[in-house]
Amino acid sequence: MGPFVFLIILAILIGMFGASFWVISVALIALAISGIRVVWQYEKGVKFRFGKFIGTVEPGLTYVFPLVENLIKVDMRVRTVDIPPQEVITKDNVSIKVNAVVYFKVVDAAKSVLEIENVEYAVAQYAQTALRDVIGNMELDEILSKREVIGNKIRKIVDEVSSDWGVDIVSVNIQDIQLPENMKRAMARQAEAEREKRATVIKSEGEVQASLKLKKAAEMLSKAPGALHLRTLQTINDISPDQSNTIVFVVPIEVLRAIEGFTKNSSKKRKKK
Repeated sequence: MGPFVFLIILAILIGMFGASFWVISVALIALAISGIRVVWQYEKGVKFRFGKFIGTVEPGLTYVFPLVENLIKVDMRVRTVDIPPQEVITKDNVSIKVNAVVYFKVVDAAKSVLEIENVEYAVAQYAQTALRDVIGNMELDEILSKREVIGNKIRKIVDEVSSDWGVDIVSVNIQDIQLPENMKRAMARQAEAEREKRATVIKSEGEVQASLKLKKAAEMLSKAPGALHLRTLQTINDISPDQSNTIVFVVPIEVLRAIEGFTKNSSKKRKKK
């Protein structure tokens, strides 16, 4: 109804005073048009009249009476606030630098204007304080392995306060953790020692399993007559194709005893003759 009121007043003035008021009429028209506002779909408007809050405005076309009312648009989309690297001393006295990102959105446009001067700055400052408090109460190993837990703790702390500002903290993500150079070298040595330990354990387990198999194979060969000789011949056969190898063949003791017995029998027969 605002523009129509101005047009009615303009028509009355022209009818009463004639064309001399064309300049005034143009000014009134411009003033009337200046009160037209468009609130985008991702926004909400906070409306004031003579400095007093009178309500919120939904997306679409709206009108603000010039010189009487004022409209502040509030972005309702998810916003991103970067927390710069913060130098923090952990619970086990290690100095590290941690930076994070806070995702938040305004859920109450009126509170975000009336209760706080600058929403983004307030969220960033409170998140920095919460980040230092949470990191300072944790040890380095926990910080490196529980980033998601740290983010959730910070989100809960900030959300408790920011709810009074009409703000909802969507999430807090830990981006980077910077360690001192000496700590990096110590962790690298620890990781290398851990890998060597695992390799030694795996190798020893393999040797134990191989020895058990060999023991089982030896027991089976000892129970079967002639199996050991066949295994020996098979091993010689595998080596023989290479001409550069020298084979030292150890005759089994049973063969030597057989030859010894044969020799003794022969000598006895000769004596009898």
